[in-house]
Amino acid sequence: MNGTAVHEPPALPTSWRVALPHTTAAVPVARALVRTALAEREHSADCDTAELLTAELVANAVEHTSGATPIELVLRLLPTGFQVEVHDADPEPPHDLTRPNVDLPDPWQEHGRGLLLIRSLSSSCGHRPTESGKAVWFRLPGQRRPV
Repeated sequence: MNGTAVHEPPALPTSWRVALPHTTAAVPVARALVRTALAEREHSADCDTAELLTAELVANAVEHTSGATPIELVLRLLPTGFQVEVHDADPEPPHDLTRPNVDLPDPWQEHGRGLLLIRSLSSSCGHRPTESGKAVWFRLPGQRRPV
């Protein structure tokens, strides 16, 4: 070989795809994965909000879908933000995710605030069909800090 050999470190990932169990145990695992992804890449997205909204998406997927098919968590560091997708096997889209609900949730009920939180705290959110069901997603503003 002629010339100087150059060794470049491998590029750090900018996206992760992780299968999670179809149980409530997936929620704290998903939160930890989000925190780790944002910390490792020194991303400026609000970590607490990212964890909260991820927990809501994963909990909804566990509660509102049936079967033992794993839930898939997809994290993406974008130039202008951070995106989380949760994939499940149910093709039915979540109700009222992308349109404001005229009725506020009953404050005495345990359920009914998750999608409201996602709509209110994310910069954008939505859902799309996949080959095996659907993906529900949200984005938060932010950017990767130079390392």
